[in-house]
Amino acid sequence: MAEIEIIRADITTLSVDAIVNAANSTLLGGGGVDGAIHRAAGPELLVECQAIGGCPTGEARITKGYNLPARHVIHTVGPIWHGGTEGEHQLLASCYINSLKLAVSHDVSSIGFPAISCGVYGFPIAEAAKISIGKTIGFLKENDSINQVVFACSSPEVQSALQSVSNEKI
Repeated sequence: MAEIEIIRADITTLSVDAIVNAANSTLLGGGGVDGAIHRAAGPELLVECQAIGGCPTGEARITKGYNLPARHVIHTVGPIWHGGTEGEHQLLASCYINSLKLAVSHDVSSIGFPAISCGVYGFPIAEAAKISIGKTIGFLKENDSINQVVFACSSPEVQSALQSVSNEKI
């Protein structure tokens, strides 16, 4: 199975084949990870995203990485937390699965993830960690073309939650 790393890092600096962008549905940039990726990639990313025309929650789209070390950006739209009553868990799981499927179909062997929906979208970190680690490990057990997954954590709280779940699952 692939190597899984959980590190404190700026996702825009990862030397992997693809990084995942926790995007909004327009794919046109925003705050947090989304804004940082757009700034680091350069204006060509915005042009390509405009041509795509958006992305529904739970789905994923792929673009070039432009000025990033990663050759691709996989944009996925996480759910906004509404208390867990509006399918948020399944939608978040779909973000990870659809991003990984898109990675495989584009010959990506290493991928970096942020904590999707855990910022301004308000998804509880402990619950998101269970989904992200669980769905990723489950996918990797079924598919051996990805050999490295990096979870780039922006805070000690996110890193701790992911490491705790990872220790239980592996």
